Amino acid sequence: MNLFDHNRSLPIGSDAKLSTGWWGVLALIVTESALFAYLLFTYFYLSAQTEQQWPPEGLPSLTMPVINTIILLASSVSVWASEHYIRLKQIRWSIGLMALSIILGISFVLIQLIEWHKKPYGLTSDLYGSLYFTITGFHMCHVVIGIAVLLLLLVWLSLGYFDDRRHAAVTIGGMYWHFVDVVWLFVFATLYLFPYSDSV
Repeated sequence: MNLFDHNRSLPIGSDAKLSTGWWGVLALIVTESALFAYLLFTYFYLSAQTEQQWPPEGLPSLTMPVINTIILLASSVSVWASEHYIRLKQIRWSIGLMALSIILGISFVLIQLIEWHKKPYGLTSDLYGSLYFTITGFHMCHVVIGIAVLLLLLVWLSLGYFDDRRHAAVTIGGMYWHFVDVVWLFVFATLYLFPYSDSV
């Protein structure tokens, strides 16, 4: 074995799933989970204390939230599939699926912005409006950060930085994206489904 073989490429990234980055993102997820748990607890607590109509506009429309839920779940599947195809050494498929995930993420953001625009209240209108826009706003920030991460992974994939052995960054980025999607399920259940339970 020639230790001075200049034709050998240097390894890029870690081939270990439980790398420092993995633990760092896990710590971030735990911290952010506590944040969202606190926000949702505040929502339930104040909804039980207030005398105002909850939500102010009556039962919320489920059309756009359901579409967004399907979009985020589909994006989680495509991110997982992108990593899976890296392991199968089919990088083109991985690139295509990562690009699809980004498109789905952007679609979620656009639909959420449309829904915000249609709301008859704002961040400072009343108690419900403040909670609604704070919770969905924090989640939107996490989605935008997730899209930025996926864009970076797409660039690295296109440049050939990952292979079937070294793709820890894709695993770590995917873990964050799955977290964002799971949080949305709780947000969806709280803001859109919970009001219907009171009407039964």
